[in-house]
Amino acid sequence: MEKSQQQKRIVIIGGGTGLSTLLRGLKTFPLDLTAIVTVADDGGSSGRLRDDLDIPPPGDIRNVMAALSDAEPFLAEMFQYRFTHSHDLEGHSLGNLMLAALTDMTGDFSHAVREMSRVMNVNGTVLPAANQLVTLNAELEDGTIIKGESKIPAYLQPIKRVFLEPANVKTLPDTIQAIEAADVIVVGPGSLYTSILPNLLVKDIKKALLNAKARKIYICNLMTQAGETYGYSASDHVTALYDHVTPGFLDAILLDKVRMPQNIADKYKKEQAWPVEYDEERLKNLGLEVYRHDITNIFGEAVRHEPMKVAKWLFEYANGQPQKEPQSRYS
Repeated sequence: MEKSQQQKRIVIIGGGTGLSTLLRGLKTFPLDLTAIVTVADDGGSSGRLRDDLDIPPPGDIRNVMAALSDAEPFLAEMFQYRFTHSHDLEGHSLGNLMLAALTDMTGDFSHAVREMSRVMNVNGTVLPAANQLVTLNAELEDGTIIKGESKIPAYLQPIKRVFLEPANVKTLPDTIQAIEAADVIVVGPGSLYTSILPNLLVKDIKKALLNAKARKIYICNLMTQAGETYGYSASDHVTALYDHVTPGFLDAILLDKVRMPQNIADKYKKEQAWPVEYDEERLKNLGLEVYRHDITNIFGEAVRHEPMKVAKWLFEYANGQPQKEPQSRYS
């Protein structure tokens, strides 16, 4: 306990692969970590369990647990195993089924998450943004209402706003306490409308976030996303966050400084995705401290945040020593 009190308390809010990727790096540093994870997913294995058992979807929670786990490699691999040769189980991961079973046994999803975290020897605390079923809806610019997280990007139309149903969904007391006690609160990276904002739309989380004394930093996405952020600059991402939460709630933004190789950019164009434009002057006009560092790497034909680079920078930022990086190898 004494060691934990000496460590900086970092709360990371998000979901999807962005959150899991970041946590794999952060768990290697002496930090007191809490991940607040979206439970708005309604597709794939998570969606099937959500509909069949009337429980919050476990998929994002499972991936965060796997990222933070210090369990034996074989146990971690088994936890992430996905069935492929069964009519009834095809598409389900074992970890999702275990979380569903524990929820059924205990009658409480958050208790199931705590118990599974213990089994998986999770290095940190994993908290669902809500402990009940929620549906993420979107209002498009033309007024169309889309119901369900998995359906929103498929429309490939500009999003005006997203909102939760029910609107008065509550979070856990542990989530509020973690936000109140944090030294740094990290938002992102991840899908803006379907992984990040569902957490911030929970009224208790929003209120705690606005009242928190912690420094609040947004890790901007590297690429735009078809169906969510087509054509968005970095300031457009921030403006969307401000429109849904409140203007000025962020203190800083972390951007990459790598110039993407042209062959990688060309591949993304086929997916209607482009490198996010980093309009630094507009970001500064929004009141943000702007940090640009080499925090990415090329994995095959994809550019991704590099977990250790981002984690190292955040560790230094939390301890008041954000370091300048050398010029990018691609600039």
